[in-house]
Amino acid sequence: MNIDQLKEMATQVRRDIVRMVHKVQSGHPGGSLGCTDFLTALYLSVMDRKEGFDMDGTGEDIFFLSNGHISPVFYSVLARSGYFPVSELSTFRHINSRLQGHPATHEHLPGVRIASGSLGQGLSVAAGAALAKKMNNDNHLVYSLHGDGELQEGQNWEAIMFAAHHKIDNLIATIDYNGQQIDGPTDVVMNLGSLRSKFEAFGWHVIDMNGNVMQEVLDGMTEAKDATRKGKPVCIIMHTAMGKGVSFMEGTHEWHGIAPNDKQLELALAELPVTSFGDY
Repeated sequence: MNIDQLKEMATQVRRDIVRMVHKVQSGHPGGSLGCTDFLTALYLSVMDRKEGFDMDGTGEDIFFLSNGHISPVFYSVLARSGYFPVSELSTFRHINSRLQGHPATHEHLPGVRIASGSLGQGLSVAAGAALAKKMNNDNHLVYSLHGDGELQEGQNWEAIMFAAHHKIDNLIATIDYNGQQIDGPTDVVMNLGSLRSKFEAFGWHVIDMNGNVMQEVLDGMTEAKDATRKGKPVCIIMHTAMGKGVSFMEGTHEWHGIAPNDKQLELALAELPVTSFGDY
């Protein structure tokens, strides 16, 4: 997709998110909206993907979602990328649906490689998968996405140390740095300090990126890819606004995990124009 198509698709994904969460009055719209531009660009422009889906992921770039509560954006992008029918988005969080509140593997939903309802585990998996690619001479990249508040889980730092020690330089881990988590601002709940300094001290190559401007996302991902295979894993500190695209949701932890009511949905959709891709 060209950049105009990517921007339009990001708008469509945001429409999907608010409609999905509204329908069942359950889910996590805030972080989903903030990460929409990134995941849209990743799947529809950046990653080298092959036809179909298999769990091995050999011969292609692969992605792991660690902060699994932002499943609405993940499911929308997977569907819009052709992994399963777009119409299936209407089953989000329904009983017996493949689209559960947090992604799971037992439903065998194409595109989902790990269950990620429990935070802090995704970087360990991504590092292992990237190391396996290196050992198998598979010249493809592994991408992962993590919440900033999620870094308060200690397992992340074991994985960060592991990846640097083993020179896993085909790994690009992106941190959604929106400064918000379920209980409030991250600097109030547990201050993260300088993430750049921390990752660099652990031996990573670090770049900063605006995650809510499509061209800057594309440029940042190009910079990250150019930094791979040089002896260090790569971390992208992605600056986003929680709730991006819906004015009354932006920049506050209050929309981390609540659904819009009928009036709020109407207001949200009024800010997200109908696209040529069409609603599910």
